[in-house]
Amino acid sequence: MKRLLSISLAISIALTCAAKKKKEVTMFPDGTTPIAEWFSDTTKIDIATLGRQFVLTDHGVTQDSTIIQTKQIQAVIDRCSKDGGGVVVVPQGTFLTGALFFKPGTHLHLQDGGRLKGIDDIRHYPLIPMHMEGQQLNYFAALVNADGVDGFTITGRGTIDGNAQRFWDEFWLRRKWNSKCTNLEALRPQLVYITNSNDVTLQDVRLVNSAFWTNHLYRCDRIKFLDCYIVSPTKGKTHAPSSDGIDLDDCDDVLVRGCYISVWDDGVCLKGGKGTWVDRDSTAGPVNRVIVEKCTFGPEVIGGITFGSEAYDCHNVILRDCHFLNSWHMLLFKMRTDTPQKYGDVLMERCTGTAHVCIEASSWSQFHALGERPDAPISTVNNVTIRNLQGIKVGRFFNVSHRHPFKLSNFAFSDIDVTDKQNTCHTREIDGVTFKNVKLNGKIIE
Repeated sequence: MKRLLSISLAISIALTCAAKKKKEVTMFPDGTTPIAEWFSDTTKIDIATLGRQFVLTDHGVTQDSTIIQTKQIQAVIDRCSKDGGGVVVVPQGTFLTGALFFKPGTHLHLQDGGRLKGIDDIRHYPLIPMHMEGQQLNYFAALVNADGVDGFTITGRGTIDGNAQRFWDEFWLRRKWNSKCTNLEALRPQLVYITNSNDVTLQDVRLVNSAFWTNHLYRCDRIKFLDCYIVSPTKGKTHAPSSDGIDLDDCDDVLVRGCYISVWDDGVCLKGGKGTWVDRDSTAGPVNRVIVEKCTFGPEVIGGITFGSEAYDCHNVILRDCHFLNSWHMLLFKMRTDTPQKYGDVLMERCTGTAHVCIEASSWSQFHALGERPDAPISTVNNVTIRNLQGIKVGRFFNVSHRHPFKLSNFAFSDIDVTDKQNTCHTREIDGVTFKNVKLNGKIIE
């Protein structure tokens, strides 16, 4: 009898725990999409499980920072792929190189003190097909490239260094000569470009001094950035133009966790396409199910998470437990004047620190090209929840800047205590807004 009672009790406890676990399943902001367990698995990649290790210096690469060794390093990558795959290891020391192309089955590991340093000459970055600034074109390859490499990983506490001072100087010189010079006309490579690859992980690595966007992922699913250090100069004559930290271009299921991001542009940027007919563009696509958590954003970051400017359909996005060091925006919606956009199902919670603006939706017309489309839908931002922000200090809490029509609807603010220098909250432009225990400079907002 006691045995039966024990079994019965064990079953009862198991069922209760299972029911409780089921009840505690977290949902994305749309309220219908469960957050998969994949997002809570932050186990670090063990390179010992990835196959044979190909240390550069064991395969003819010299430990000399003055010699360009693109061909030698690429030969190691090619051999790694040909021999069944494995890990290309950058040991201690600095290795100067142009564009590198990783193949299926290969991985990159940078030992502590190991550095891949990009050569500052655009001739070492060949033109390749690329989705860049919302369009398909031939552009310069990144320093590290991977196309169709499922399971690709970049690991280790070493550094990928864009060595971009000459590229930055040229950009600002071009802008001085022609103020309308576009980003693409400055002829500069990105740091990391990963395309058509699923189950991608970047962990612990230092990604610095990018000439252009730092990490650009196009048409990739299940991406993790764990404890990465992403930095480019943000002040003085050396500040790095358009050095976005992480650009997610037509990607689904992304976790950015524990990263330090200090760049002179967007921190985590959602992209996917642009143009009046973007929803009929086969090269464009949406961004869905993104969580950015426990990250720190530096003082010149334009947005912790930025929607756009080359984006049109972004949903189920969470920004939580992040700290801001006087960034420009915590959450920014760039509303293109030439693109029908649908942004929605967004949650921001438990963020701290300081910023010029906490949340902003504003018209964006840089490099726009409005086409003829009589039935073009109006752009929208819908179903946004902002909650549990305590003690943040901003120049302005909520700002809207209209230079063309777009609609904001269904915003919910709760449990917020913010110090706002301008003492303004432009939520009157929202169709359907609720406040619950929201204080602006100590005064409750009704």
